[in-house]
Amino acid sequence: MHRRTLIALAPGFLAPAVMAASASAAPTTRAINHKAGVALDGYDTVAWFAEGRPRRGNPALLAEHAGVAWHFASAANLARFEADPTAHLPRFGGFCAYGVARGYKVDIDPEAWHIHGGSLYLNYDRGVQRQWQRDIPGNIARAEANWPRLAAA
Repeated sequence: MHRRTLIALAPGFLAPAVMAASASAAPTTRAINHKAGVALDGYDTVAWFAEGRPRRGNPALLAEHAGVAWHFASAANLARFEADPTAHLPRFGGFCAYGVARGYKVDIDPEAWHIHGGSLYLNYDRGVQRQWQRDIPGNIARAEANWPRLAAA
């Protein structure tokens, strides 16, 4: 998988590059929760692991991976992601894990999250997160079974 790091010097500087990257990698972008080519609505995927909380990323600190832009809150988080992107990617492309277990893709609330077995799971909201947590192993198994079909859709 091709990955390149881009650091913007001015707002809007990367828009054409990010859009071109997204367009050229359309099949992979369906498997990532993104808006306008920016993963996780601009939240820093490393922050959940490194800081134990969601944090909005800085558009000037960005890496392209799987055809979408990933924003980071700090240069350190960007470097961690670049060193091992797959270790920091949320499961099920950053879509609601409970939704995937039920057979559909749905957006997330960055505050409804947890790390289980070294993987980041995101949920639609805290109420859905409570449902997810009632049977994490069962929900993971159902989501894993559904994900190949949903990732391609």
